[in-house]
Order: sequence, then C-alpha cells, then structure tokens
Amino acid sequence: MCGIVGYVGAKNAAPVLINALKKLEYRGYDSAGIAVLSDTTDEIIVKKAKGALKYLVEKITDEIVDISKKSQKSDADKENEENLQRLILKTDENLKGTIGIGHTRWATHGEPSDLNSHPHTNVSGTIAVVHNGIIENYVKLKGWLQGQGIVFKSQTDTEVVAHLINYFYEQEKDIFKAVLSAIKKLEGSFALGVICKDYPDRIIAVRKDSPLIVGLGKGENFIASDVPAVLEYTREVYFLEQNELAVLYEDHVDLFNDDGEKIIRKPVHVDWDMSSAEKGGFAHFMLKEIHEQPKALTDTLRPRLVMNGKKAADIKFDEFDFDDSWKKAGRVVITACGTSYHAGMVGKYAFEKFARIPVSVDIASEFRYRNPILNKDDIFIVISQSGETADTLAAMRLAKTAGAKIIAITNCVGSTISREADCVIYTWAGPEIAVASTKAYTTQLMCLYLLAIKMGQLRGVLSQEKFTSLLTELNQIPSKAQEIIDNQTEIQKLAATQFNKTKIFYIGRLFDSASSLESALKLKEVSYMHCEAFAAGELKHGPIALVDKDTLLIAIATCKELYEKVASNIIEIESRGAATMAITQDRTGAFNKCVDSVITLPEVDEDLASIISIIPAQLFAYYCSIQKGLNPDKPRNLAKSVTVE
Repeated sequence: MCGIVGYVGAKNAAPVLINALKKLEYRGYDSAGIAVLSDTTDEIIVKKAKGALKYLVEKITDEIVDISKKSQKSDADKENEENLQRLILKTDENLKGTIGIGHTRWATHGEPSDLNSHPHTNVSGTIAVVHNGIIENYVKLKGWLQGQGIVFKSQTDTEVVAHLINYFYEQEKDIFKAVLSAIKKLEGSFALGVICKDYPDRIIAVRKDSPLIVGLGKGENFIASDVPAVLEYTREVYFLEQNELAVLYEDHVDLFNDDGEKIIRKPVHVDWDMSSAEKGGFAHFMLKEIHEQPKALTDTLRPRLVMNGKKAADIKFDEFDFDDSWKKAGRVVITACGTSYHAGMVGKYAFEKFARIPVSVDIASEFRYRNPILNKDDIFIVISQSGETADTLAAMRLAKTAGAKIIAITNCVGSTISREADCVIYTWAGPEIAVASTKAYTTQLMCLYLLAIKMGQLRGVLSQEKFTSLLTELNQIPSKAQEIIDNQTEIQKLAATQFNKTKIFYIGRLFDSASSLESALKLKEVSYMHCEAFAAGELKHGPIALVDKDTLLIAIATCKELYEKVASNIIEIESRGAATMAITQDRTGAFNKCVDSVITLPEVDEDLASIISIIPAQLFAYYCSIQKGLNPDKPRNLAKSVTVE
C-alpha cells in the first residue's frame, strides 16, 4: 500500500525516482508525485498528479524518447538508460537535481487529487515529506498547528508531518533533531522520507510499522518501500527496524534509533534475479507468476526434503528444529488475512488430517479484538506474503505478549514479521508483483503441508508408510502444476464463454471447501465479477435462492468418496438453469452428465490436491479479467501490501 522512493547521488534524480516508482506500482495507488531539490533554482520543486504514473511523467517531461529506436538516441538519452520500459525522461531544467523523494499514494485521508498527492511541504516549501501509513492523531495535531497560524492546503494526514517537522526545525535549527522531535508526537504507522532545502546533501528516513528499506549503491543511496525499486541499482540493503531512522548521503548512510543514538549493522545482500521482477515476455505479471508456480513450488519444497538416493525420506527445516513442543502441542492456531487466511483454512484440514490435532484459524483483524484464549502449549502460525500485513503483525504481537511461540510463513526476507517471529519459514516464491496473489498462495500451502505431515510423524499418528507416500506425492506436485499450465487452452475458452455471468458460486467439500474460498477471491479481485464460495452442502440453506440462468456454478471436487455428494449439489443448481463446471481429478465420468464443462486435474493424493486445484481457478480469473478488458495486475481499490488496518 503506497510506495516511497528516495535518491541521493550524482545522477539526475527525477528519472531515477520515476523508474523506482514504476517498480512499486504493484502496491496499488491512485496518484503520484516527486520532489527534487533543484540545482537550477536551489528550491524544492514538487510535481504531483492524480491517476497513473504516466500523468506525472507528462507533467515533468517535455519529451519521452523510446531508446529502442537507436536512430532517435541522443547523448542526453544515453545518460538515463536505467529508466523503466526503455523510456528516457527529458526533464524540465528546473527539475534537474541530484536529490529527491517520490511517492505513489493510495488514498486514505482525502480523495485522490493532485492536491492530496504526496509529497507534501511546509508553508514555505523548504521541507518536503513522503509518507506511507496513517497518522492516527492527525486531527488533534492539525488543530494545534492551525492554532499556531498554519494554513493547510490538503485533506491528508501527511501534511501534518511536514508542518510539525517545520515547527521543531524553527526551534532546533537542525533538521535531524526536528525529525526526531516530530516523530515522538506522531501516533499510528508511518514510513517517512524527508528532504530539506537547507540540507542539500541528505535524505532522512524513518520507519514505524510501515516497511522501508535503504539501498546502498556506489556513490549513490536510495530509500524505498520494497526491494524491487532498487534492484536495478544495488543488491545491498538495510531493512529498517521498528523506530529506526536513516540519514542518507551520497557516499554513506548512518542509522539511528529514535533516541538519536547511532546503530551499526551489516547490510543484507539480496539474491533476487532482476528478471524475476520483470514481465519476461508475458502480457501481465499475474500470468507470469501463475506460470512460475512449478519452479516456486520446487524452490520451496526441495530444500526441506531429505533425500535417500532418489527417494524422499524425511522433512527438515533449516530455520528451526522440531523440538518437543511439536509433539506435545495441544492445539495449532493460525492467523492471517485474505489469501493467506485461505491458505490457513487449507492448513487446518491438513493438520487435523495428518497430525490429528485441533486447529483454530482466525482472521487476523478479528483475532486482535476478541480477547483470544491462548495456551502455552499452542503452536501459533502467522502467514503473510509481504510480512508487513498490519492486522497480522498486530495479532502476532498480541500472541507474543501472551507467551506464544510464533512460527511465521512469509515470502519477504527482512520483513517485519520475519524479524519479530520466533521462527520464520520462507516460501522462496520470489518477487510477486501482481496484486492478486498466486504463487505466494501455493507455496504457503506447500509449507503448511510439510509442517502438518512432519507433525503427524512426530506425534506418532501418521504411519511411516503413509509419511513416505505423502513425501513422494509432494515431490511430484511441481510437475503436476506444470501439466495444468501446459494445458490451459480449455480454461481460456471457458472464460471466453462465461465472463459475462452476473453471479458465480464456487463450492466444494473438506479441502475443496477451503480452496473454493481462494478461487472466489481471485475472480472477485481481478474481474470484478460477483463471486461467492460455499461449502457444497450449504447451497440449499439459503444461497440457492439466488440461482438463475445468469449464474455459473464451479465445483471443486478432488475427494473420491464425495463425488456423488458434490454431483448431487451440482444437479440442484443445473436444474434451475445455471451453467456448471467441475474442477476434478475424476476419470470415471462421475460429473460428465451433470456439468457443462469439466477441467480434469492431474492425479495426486486427494489430500494434497489443494495445491494444484487452485491453478485452474487462477487461470480462469485471469482470462475473465482479460475478456472484460481489465488489467489483472492492478485491481481497482486494492493494494499488494496492506500496511494499514
């Protein structure tokens, strides 16, 4: 949610800022802006625009040159070849400077507009601020500042920060001390980037609850909300910890705690391949990431499988040991939001099936407010793709205060959740840029299955024969996922005939009921089609009243013992004029007579089928979005990393 970037170095800052903001578009935004300390005027020049980044580009450039056409390349063009999509920015002379900050905003306080876009400045325009998060006490602070004679220009909570820093700067005469004093008055979550006209050699960055990294280059340094923004320039980064500040100069970076005391810490080297954060020939990131699932599943699984020759013999996590707490646990508690919550629902079935242990799954935003009951022998698992999900982070911190041992499953190295958990399991899915999660979800499932199967072995409720059989089946999952992707033409055709349905229901039983939740969410996210998911047996308890000829029912059916039951549910719907489809492993023809279309899955152990049964649903959602002329990478009103409640 929102994206912050900053640059200090020897290059023209504006192209670098735009380039970095482009890499953060996946986080979701409705306006964008930059502030650059001009070499020409010695003033902070702010350019902001409502809407897509291209509208900001139009404001700050008098020419956009495609450097792929070599005949059009000028010397000035060659200097800026780092710009995304092989575009070169030829900026207004007044906007040329070597230090600046930028922002993509997702509106929280104040409608999307040029005026409410970031950066925001103090009255005189000598201090500029970008902010990710929410200032919870901004109304009180705004009233107090207005009492000091300050006139506000925007409706945002962020403008308070600029004026507050200025208030303390007039007293302290030191911008770093002013920022320190200001943040002590702020309540809520914030990541800040600050520049000041009087300090033309530095950027000050602050982090509380909202993510912020510092990229360490050669003769240049960066701030950003996420790693992809700086990968083109450096792989050495600091992940700012809670309540830490960074002061960035051209040739070095200093870290401080919120008492102003210097901190010494080694940077983290990021191993991501830059190409993994680019589309690589695919029309959209979502499609690319669906296609990356076989590799992502392999990368998540293989390091955790202990092999005996060519056979999988055991499960081992390098991140932690399976101590007695896994044998003696009385319950597993899982908390997460959105897609990760749906992974947790699948995990519930897996733990109860393989480890025979009760499981409680909570939506994180509910968990923290219901005075939850926690026991010292609970295994507490939090799941978050970004590792920065505000509600999940708050739930984790609440559980820690109760003495729970925290196991985190996340995709992002150095994220807040990964740093604060007792043990962290990385999914190794690689960068996921599309807002709608695909490969992060299936790799989360892989981690949950590995934990559940190992726990069953440790507790003595899973026979060695079954344990070995499940490992063998898991080892085949990536190739089964590839089979689905290689044969997606039928799914694409179905989307072309069904994308105009006004009501879509996903149904399933047991594991498939949990998978239906995620399938419905994917379709809602990227196609804006009204879609709901129900346990198949619940249709007749109310939802069937909605069924008519404009309805599409999609049944996920991977449990052989329940094929007859699911087929009966489908017939109830088909008889009322709805279109029907089944996603199933069945090869007996159990569904041929009661559905219009069948998507046949590769055969795997039915208890593991949730990892692959979601892939046809992901593809169906993607192609419905394309049929409707939408951009599946950037669904309206949504953000990749939800860092506010």
